[in-house]
Amino acid sequence: MKSYIITGGRKLYGEVDISGSKNASLPILAASILNGKITKLYNVPNISDVKITIDILRFLGCKVKKDKEKLKIDSRNMTQKRIPDELMRKLRSSVVLAGSILSRFGVVEFSYPGGCDIGSRPIDLHLKAFKKLGVKIEEKAGYIICKCDKIIGNEIVLDFPSVGATENIILASIFAERRGNYKKCSNGA
Repeated sequence: MKSYIITGGRKLYGEVDISGSKNASLPILAASILNGKITKLYNVPNISDVKITIDILRFLGCKVKKDKEKLKIDSRNMTQKRIPDELMRKLRSSVVLAGSILSRFGVVEFSYPGGCDIGSRPIDLHLKAFKKLGVKIEEKAGYIICKCDKIIGNEIVLDFPSVGATENIILASIFAERRGNYKKCSNGA
């Protein structure tokens, strides 16, 4: 194990460039699908998860220009609504793209995601939430097919906390037709 031994008496100074967060970048990349226009992102980390997400966006029909840590994503001509199995299985968080595609087009097809070595992380929370939003789900030939005429806003309570499912639910709900009947918070908000 490596260690650092620091002998005091001297002030530290200087500058450090901090790269953007992977966990912030991936759902933002997925959200770029929603506007059907050009999205510019800065300080995007140059890591494999981002590269795979860019590959998926390109497959879907988005034009992506990368210049160091800057990305320009043009989703105007996006036509594909099926994420191919070979790309889906490379990245656990690829499932978050499903919410954006579903929200914009009313249909998405994808296989079970992969890419995670830290144990089972099923996507049943995502699918259960999609159903509560009025989405019909069917499995066919190894793909999950989600379809709806419109997303219907609804109150969704997850069985257990999940950042990925929450991101996907929000992305899928962006163009929801109504909000549902929500109770006011105890603080009156």
